[in-house]
Amino acid sequence: MSRIRVLTGITTTGTPHLGNYVGAIRPAVRASRDPQVDAFYFLADYHALIKCDDPLRIARSRLEIAATWLAAGLDPAQVCFYRQSDIPEIPELTWLLTCVTGKGLMNRAHAYKAATDANEAAGEDADAGVTMGLFSYPVLMAADILMFNAHRVPVGRDQVQHIEMARDIAARFNHLFGAGTSLFVLPEAQIEASVATLPGLDGRKMSKSYDNTIPLFQGGSKALREAIFKIVTDSRLPGEPKDPDGSALMVIFEAFASADESARLRSALREGLSWGEAKQWVFDSIDRELAPMRARYEELIAQPQHLEAVLIEGAAKARRTATPFLSALREAVGLRRFDAHSVVDAAPVVSKQALPEFKQFRESDGGFRFKLLDGQGVVLLQSVAFESPRLIGQLIANWRANGQVSADELQRVDPSADHAAVSNALQCLLASAGE
Repeated sequence: MSRIRVLTGITTTGTPHLGNYVGAIRPAVRASRDPQVDAFYFLADYHALIKCDDPLRIARSRLEIAATWLAAGLDPAQVCFYRQSDIPEIPELTWLLTCVTGKGLMNRAHAYKAATDANEAAGEDADAGVTMGLFSYPVLMAADILMFNAHRVPVGRDQVQHIEMARDIAARFNHLFGAGTSLFVLPEAQIEASVATLPGLDGRKMSKSYDNTIPLFQGGSKALREAIFKIVTDSRLPGEPKDPDGSALMVIFEAFASADESARLRSALREGLSWGEAKQWVFDSIDRELAPMRARYEELIAQPQHLEAVLIEGAAKARRTATPFLSALREAVGLRRFDAHSVVDAAPVVSKQALPEFKQFRESDGGFRFKLLDGQGVVLLQSVAFESPRLIGQLIANWRANGQVSADELQRVDPSADHAAVSNALQCLLASAGE
């Protein structure tokens, strides 16, 4: 069975929280252990520049996210784990792809449309505050994926459009430069329907945008417990039956507990367990899973030089694929060396065969005439005089459109012309018009 290449990027704009762990980190780490998968995981720090202009935040986020993934069990010996910015082939590939990507495709990107819609709703210019980074970042995302010819890209449903764009860009590049082969694999979006989306403290989706997150490692077990005890519940008192199905607390618990443990908490809540006791129950379950990882995370954060070495080694591994592949892409688009080897191996430059052409002119007697010349400039016919250039134009247009002229008509225009030679010239012009 052939191995499948899977690629996942993590934008470095913040500190990982519990929702990131359940929705992305944990399932990705589990998937990385599949022996049939070549896994590529990278810190998308170029993408971070589109969303954040705080250098200190980006620098800290890169460190925290790298430590989080390793603490969660990602094995850099089994996967390719690297920083996007350590692979110089990626921005170069981004430019190659940009040169074949239609602006109309970028106009339809969800993020760009959302920005312009918001500007117009606020009475602003549609492109106010829109950078070229925001506008064209789907091309950078395509380069991330196509650089390593990933077969599958795990994404949420809101990112499926970007995978479709990557496919469109890859297909066009293949068509223009593939010379009958597929330089790029067309990637597929892998939507994990079973991956949980955790609610935050207020019941909405856990997100830094809503400031409703539960910390993963930051602040230790104390911060975790404090956050869990802030989860909004109803006002039912201890001893009163409670509805577990309407509680964000229950959803969070089920992401960490076994089926039996979840059933026991549900039963206890229906029998009147207090919300405070339920929150302690949830904290204990989550902390049991996170505590060993938290200890490892704290060790890694204290050893940034070790994280640096891991990522540099990962970049070297990634570039063993990227560097020769980009060389092949440069060759394909014509960015070739001038040495003898490249000259011999390069496809010869074939000049287009010169086409027949019509030339109109006016003689000293006032008459308008035309010539038909073949590709080498040999005169195939020279017409009799016409009263106006408009009549010549109509005649030539008709001959071009039909690709032929009757022997009788040619006799009236130029009795000395070779009908076969003129017909061949007209067929050549017709064929070139259809290319």
